[in-house]
Amino acid sequence: MKPAAGENLDGLLVKIRACRVCITDPRGPPLPHEPRPILRATSTARVAICGQAPGLRVHHSGVPFSDPSGERLRAWMGVTPAEFYDETRVAIVPMGFCFPGYGKSKTDLPPRRECARLWRARVFAALPQLELLLLVGAHAIGWHLRERRCQPMTDTVAGWAKILNERDGHPAVFPLPHPSWRNSAWLKANPWFNADAIPVLQARVRSLLH
Repeated sequence: MKPAAGENLDGLLVKIRACRVCITDPRGPPLPHEPRPILRATSTARVAICGQAPGLRVHHSGVPFSDPSGERLRAWMGVTPAEFYDETRVAIVPMGFCFPGYGKSKTDLPPRRECARLWRARVFAALPQLELLLLVGAHAIGWHLRERRCQPMTDTVAGWAKILNERDGHPAVFPLPHPSWRNSAWLKANPWFNADAIPVLQARVRSLLH
């Protein structure tokens, strides 16, 4: 859906938080529980964290990244919890706003497709100050870097330096793996990420937040 001209962010967030389309008009099976859309944004935010979807713990708490994945992501960014949750500077806009439920393997299902189709362009159109998008995981990378959708995530993340510097006139983009502790083996197998990418990420985030 195209963004409405001059759409007010506060009014848009009210609509999103009242959304029930994944139950009333779902694409595929309906959401198996009551929707609880979770995102954070203000029109002055300069950094946007584009993750996957809330997990069960976040679904209950209502606080995005209030889990071990959030601890790792904050460490990657080099920020305190107070800085991370400062809506005036950091927006948190996942690919799916609600916890999608569990699959047969007891892992989180992919983000609901309804969210991105209905809301994503409209949210970003209402965030005029953004200068950096952190694409956390394959779903966000595939949406924002569509030309790399079929590329392995490791290859895309390995190209972070080129991607970070290639978008003239747009928010810069930094692709990241998901900070889940399930990816600890990936981090061990790819030491360049902590050695080379993280210092640049932290410097860029610090320059925008201060």
